[in-house]
Amino acid sequence: MANTRVIIVGAGIAGPVLAVFLKTRGYDPIIYERLPGPGEGGLGFTLQPNGLRVLSLIPKLLEQIPGHSPERMIHCSCLDGKEDILIDNDISPATMRERFGFPVIGVRRPEFQRLLIDTAEEHGIEIKWGHHAIAFEQSEDAVEITFTNGAKDTASFVVGCDGLHSNTRTALFGVEKADFTGMVRVGGWSPTPPALQGNIAMVNNYGEGRHMIAYPIAEDKYSWAISTLGAEAKEDWRTQTAEQQNEIRNGPLSAWGFGAGDLVKTGQKIVKYGLYDRPELNSWFKGRVVLLGDAAHPTSPHLGQGANQAFEDIYHFMRLLRKHNPSAGQLSTELLSQVFTDYQDLRLPRTSELVKGSRRQGEIRVVEGIDACRARDEAIRAGFNGDAARRARDELLSGPFTSSEM
Repeated sequence: MANTRVIIVGAGIAGPVLAVFLKTRGYDPIIYERLPGPGEGGLGFTLQPNGLRVLSLIPKLLEQIPGHSPERMIHCSCLDGKEDILIDNDISPATMRERFGFPVIGVRRPEFQRLLIDTAEEHGIEIKWGHHAIAFEQSEDAVEITFTNGAKDTASFVVGCDGLHSNTRTALFGVEKADFTGMVRVGGWSPTPPALQGNIAMVNNYGEGRHMIAYPIAEDKYSWAISTLGAEAKEDWRTQTAEQQNEIRNGPLSAWGFGAGDLVKTGQKIVKYGLYDRPELNSWFKGRVVLLGDAAHPTSPHLGQGANQAFEDIYHFMRLLRKHNPSAGQLSTELLSQVFTDYQDLRLPRTSELVKGSRRQGEIRVVEGIDACRARDEAIRAGFNGDAARRARDELLSGPFTSSEM
């Protein structure tokens, strides 16, 4: 009897990880990706203990991750030419492992995606590039997908892991209006600046009307991104032209303190993009098609939890598949609906809370006017290590399981 076939739409970050778990638990996954091959776009992000806890369930994956761990978390402010340390916390690998079992790792997205793709292919999972899904036709026991190139394929069920601009989400719930938040991001990667050499840290740098997050992605390299209030910019994540990049390198941000200006001046592959909000969904599935990760709950980047929450989605999705379908056999519509319902009922409230929290963080961090900035700085200094904030961080980074049930 053939294994239950599953189509995954999207070969970004979540898709290959989900495919590996499905394959190792008796399913027959295949991945379709609209791009012609692995992308070089995108900046970096941080793998946090909750996400790494899920990835640790794939043997030998963690030791292959191409990235670097910070030793400290520093929040600092530059106002009126004065530099002030607001917070300086130990987040070294030893400390984080002692508290949560796993460190924080900064990675470049293209390098990490390549690792995940290689891992999926090593598990015998086929990835079909250049396949843009446009239609999903459901029957009692299967889903047929049609692609723009005329190809078709059929599976027992489909998981949309196709990210922020999800075709799967649009096919299920229609076109949605993306609302510009009034905030724009500029980012790139740079050699480690002199101010941070010998003091490898994740740095939150606050100024008037701007915030920078920077963290190591290699022993000698940092990824950084600056949020500012500004005119609307497309979400295309495309590298700026040489002229545009030079304007950013030589602009007012290059004079920023605490090494931030040095990161801007030496920035490579600088991108600029707008930050948008999308409507919160009431459901993540229809019939035999379900959403996961950014396709289900796209988030602004201010908490650094996008990829990590996608991995938590995967853990609970797989745990519930095992609970309701331990044989990994063909699923009736009723049984599949139970899996999808339990998954969304568990994850939708949690991710909704984090999406809203991320938006609030952006609004708190990027304020204009010296008095408002000073009030922000004092609130950050006072609140970061408060009992409530510490409990929330501990709960977040300790998820999504103590002992795996997957």
